[in-house]
Amino acid sequence: MSAPAQPAAADAEQDSNLIIVEDLIKHFPIRAGLLRRQVGAVQAVDGVNFAVKKRETFSIVGESGCGKSTTARLLTRLLEATAGKVTFEGRDITHLKDAQLRPLRRDMQMIFQDPYSSLNPRHTVGKIVGAPFRIQGVSPPGGVKKAVQDLLAAVGLNPEHYNRYPHEFSGGQRQRIGIARTLALRPRLIVADEPVSALDVSIQAQVLNLLEDLQEEFDLTYVIIAHDLSVVRYVSDRVAVMYLGKIVELADAEALYSTPMHPYTVALMSAVPVPDTRRRQQRERILLSGDVPSPIKPPPACRFHTRCWKAQEICRTKEPPLVELVPRHQVACHFPENYPPNEAADLR
Repeated sequence: MSAPAQPAAADAEQDSNLIIVEDLIKHFPIRAGLLRRQVGAVQAVDGVNFAVKKRETFSIVGESGCGKSTTARLLTRLLEATAGKVTFEGRDITHLKDAQLRPLRRDMQMIFQDPYSSLNPRHTVGKIVGAPFRIQGVSPPGGVKKAVQDLLAAVGLNPEHYNRYPHEFSGGQRQRIGIARTLALRPRLIVADEPVSALDVSIQAQVLNLLEDLQEEFDLTYVIIAHDLSVVRYVSDRVAVMYLGKIVELADAEALYSTPMHPYTVALMSAVPVPDTRRRQQRERILLSGDVPSPIKPPPACRFHTRCWKAQEICRTKEPPLVELVPRHQVACHFPENYPPNEAADLR
């Protein structure tokens, strides 16, 4: 009688996922000549798989140009995928038309990187934060002005600043205005693309703490894009590390920071500042050789082998699949770190 339990468990796992990404690909064509023929493609995202659970904070981390921001725009359908599938609450949204996407926008919002360019300088705060109500034709209880003032209070701003303009606020306050606008329609999913990278270090923690508080209050699911592992360390439930269009490691935040397995992740971790002088002296700083290869013509097999100190012949000829080496910890590497050598040999 215990046999049917496995499918039931799989169904429960499926139901707990808010968004599922399967083999997602985005290639930007390169055209040349009088006839504008395609002569190549920028392989920005090249076969990405992950799922984000409801009320989870899922972070995607990597160097500039690794494809993480493109992934964010594919999730929110600001870009059309070349191939693959994005499922939101059990519905395939990969190729929905604009008219079909309109109601979906209420459940899926985005926080942009630059709080200076993402706000219209000619509009007041009230008009900026109230824009989603007008665009979607929503009439909130008590009117738009009251709803906007409540949102400003929720993000730590003075509701009386309703009639002020963006230039009257600091960078951190502008980002709070952008967050308030994002919350207007009570979305289920918020994709935050480098939400604190343009802010002073002293303000970054405040904004991240605000996002964490709002998650509890508004029952939110986050996908956070970042280039710095230290930024998302304390707010993430799970972290995916991207390199040149592919996910190379995916694990619970605690496991990733305590025992990183992919050499690229280990190198990124070694660059994270450590305030403790004794720990800093004990830790080896790993300097990667060379630059990130071009996404127009990425290296064959393992894309990291051109910069990896552990690379061998198999890394140049056979692409390592993203596999679960220990429970809830996936790695794409033939020679993973912090993993028994004998067991690592079985991977090859």
